[in-house]
Amino acid sequence: MKCILLCAGYATRLFPLTENFPKALLEIGGRPLLDYIVDDVNTLDEVDEIYLVTNKKYTPHFEKWAQEKNNIKPITVFNDNTTTNEDRLGAIGDIQFTIEQAKIDDDMLIIAGDNLFTFKLRDFVDFQKEKGTSAICVKEQEYETLKRLGVVETNEEMKIVGFEEKPAEPKGRYAASAVYLYPREVVPVFKQYIDEGNKIDAPGNFVAYLYTRKPFYAYPFKGTWFDVGTHESLAEVRELYSKK
Repeated sequence: MKCILLCAGYATRLFPLTENFPKALLEIGGRPLLDYIVDDVNTLDEVDEIYLVTNKKYTPHFEKWAQEKNNIKPITVFNDNTTTNEDRLGAIGDIQFTIEQAKIDDDMLIIAGDNLFTFKLRDFVDFQKEKGTSAICVKEQEYETLKRLGVVETNEEMKIVGFEEKPAEPKGRYAASAVYLYPREVVPVFKQYIDEGNKIDAPGNFVAYLYTRKPFYAYPFKGTWFDVGTHESLAEVRELYSKK
């Protein structure tokens, strides 16, 4: 299994903090945000390599971080050569870019670098192994909160039967996080998806595409989850982790 960390966004909502510094390396509880994710990935025997994809602007920061971290599993930083928010590849474009650069022909664990969570990836991997299909981590949320998020609709077995970004009237009760597991057979589907002219920005768009074609399950995790994308959410997690 390969792990892809998505860190190529420009985090414009966090300017000026992220104008010249990547969001995934902002300090939380005395450590870079990304350290929490990678430490959990290190517990997975299945993962033998970690690929971090970023843009040209932030590449030196991530290369320095990877070198200093001296991680248990090898970390390779890929520069997608974009320089602005306007010419970015988008999350799905960056996944395909990494697949091509690393010549991935394996299961893939994909995590957005601005996700901070307390559930264990080990439990998620075990869930996916049991299902043997694509899987996404989801969190039960209040109805009004769901209107601002990607909403996953499931049947009683947690198989995905619907997906919608920021719906006016949510049909499901689970919000999609940016933590995914795709089996090897799905790797070529990313190129197919892009070649068909589909949207390549939000990774949830691929979920909406794939669940209608192949079995896709949702893992309802327990614990906290933060999408650190605004000054308010950053302040919240900094306050929470300062007490740990």
